[in-house]
Amino acid sequence: MRILFRIAVTSAALLCASAQAFPIAAPGSEGFLVIAGGGEVVATYQGNSAAYSNDLYLENTGAFLFNNHSSPVGSTVSLGTFAAGTELIFRLHVNNTGEDYFTGPASRNPDSQAHARVQTAWAPDEALVSFEDLFNGPFDYNDLSFSFTNVVGTVTPPGGSVPEPSTAALTLLAALGLVSGARRRRA
Repeated sequence: MRILFRIAVTSAALLCASAQAFPIAAPGSEGFLVIAGGGEVVATYQGNSAAYSNDLYLENTGAFLFNNHSSPVGSTVSLGTFAAGTELIFRLHVNNTGEDYFTGPASRNPDSQAHARVQTAWAPDEALVSFEDLFNGPFDYNDLSFSFTNVVGTVTPPGGSVPEPSTAALTLLAALGLVSGARRRRA
């Protein structure tokens, strides 16, 4: 009986280990932005342990990249060439539920949760993204992982939202107006 128990425990441990045999981006990198470093960006599918079928898209171009059940681990796709500083937004479409989740701030997602981790310097010249495909978690980020070259991850601003360009421009103009007004009063 004791031997059967040990065999069962060992088998369960091996099954768990094989289910997690692909990389998952490090905790603490939830909600990071993916920023192109300039030049060609190449993505590599790293694996998953999801029951749901998920499709990965690059929102910038609308291009389909990988399906977590039909794409072979290690398959690659060129995303194209991007200017340095361009944010690359990835969308995970969950075929079973119809939900879409995005890289970047939580405010992009229907449950207002960060559904992607972005780990920079995962490997030399490579970043790693791992997605969660369930509304409100469990946030283990094991539902689709891919790596890519020539990008960096950056933390989103406090509050988890990225200001609209017009908001950023108005803020800059207001700050310049304050500085200009202060200089005129001193003169």
